[in-house]
Amino acid sequence: MNILFVHQNFPGQFKHLAPALARQGHRVVAMHINASPAMPGVQLVRYPVNGRSGTGTHRWVAELETKTIRGEAAWRAALEMQQAGFTPDVIVAHPGWGESLFLQQVWPRARMGIYCEFFYQTQGADVGFDPEFGPSEQGSGCRLQMKNANYELHFPRAQAGLSPTHWQASLFPEPFASRISVIHDGIRTDQIKPDASATIRVQTPSGVLQLGQNDEVITFVNRNLEPYRGYHQFMRALPAILRARPKAHVVLIGGNEVSYGAAAPLSAEGQAQTWRDIFLNEVRDQLDISRVHFVGRVPYSDFLRVLQISTVHAYLTYPFVLSWSLLEAMSAGCAIVASDTAPVLEAITQGETGRLVDFFDASALAQQIIDLCNNPSERARLGANARAFAIAHYDLEQHCLPKQMAWVHALAGS
Repeated sequence: MNILFVHQNFPGQFKHLAPALARQGHRVVAMHINASPAMPGVQLVRYPVNGRSGTGTHRWVAELETKTIRGEAAWRAALEMQQAGFTPDVIVAHPGWGESLFLQQVWPRARMGIYCEFFYQTQGADVGFDPEFGPSEQGSGCRLQMKNANYELHFPRAQAGLSPTHWQASLFPEPFASRISVIHDGIRTDQIKPDASATIRVQTPSGVLQLGQNDEVITFVNRNLEPYRGYHQFMRALPAILRARPKAHVVLIGGNEVSYGAAAPLSAEGQAQTWRDIFLNEVRDQLDISRVHFVGRVPYSDFLRVLQISTVHAYLTYPFVLSWSLLEAMSAGCAIVASDTAPVLEAITQGETGRLVDFFDASALAQQIIDLCNNPSERARLGANARAFAIAHYDLEQHCLPKQMAWVHALAGS
């Protein structure tokens, strides 16, 4: 079988699925703009994108125009692949950037499956969730309708969908929602596991600090430190945590850019700011800053060691895409305090696999973290339950990857 993957930043969510299909003997090709290093058995095809949205384009249409430009670039690359003799039986695409819009103009008989990551809502999801950042702008519903148009253009052409959580799948409209299979991307629970010997080294103004499981370490992880993932609420909880736990250290992983939502506002002087600095400065005078360690983005092995030494791990999010990092923290056996938001509730059950708090209640977040710091037996119980749940529901080799591969074969009609 010839299988074509389409992902702007390949492999993305197809990191394990694409090479697994190649190992089965299928011909696997991946179209991309920015790909990670080559993986065995997967042929990479890069498509160059030329042009950008026009300056006079209506603001509600600009994003769709950009996706159309990418779609045209992928279409041209597909024509060249067709002329070179490649015809896919199955196309597996993340449609979020538009590259898969026109591929069936080239290969009309190919069966397409799309990754259904997020279908925007005017209510009940991320938009308007956090009142601190003001009401949605006038016409936001119109703007979201146009954001969703890209997915809607795929629905008539796709035979099936794949979504990582039930809540994310539930956001998609019928009749396509009935064609979505809920299968998570998968966690390597055999590799992400507790390690009592793990240590990390943190550079501080006074020298290198080594932390391990004998130390009290509160951990917080985002791709970027920003409101969508509750960074502001975590920072507001820190003064109470550090006052109550005088030996605790806090390790925050994450960059200073924006993955989701709006960029940080300019300062009163018109200077660029980061969300990290805005909320750090809000509480800086209340912190023993020598015990708060911003380590930025770190290699994956370092990230895992941070989870392995964690005393309590905090995970907060708007009702939005579920982070891999939450499930990785569960697999590592962390005692987790998480926000009571969708789709977190699919993984964290109050008092069983972690503790839940209102996203907006920084005092409750602080109290739950302090309470777990005081209670090693409860931390051990929650961490063991979290790992068992991750193994039972999100293990890559035993559950997720076999289901993903079956989904591809069903898509092909085989």
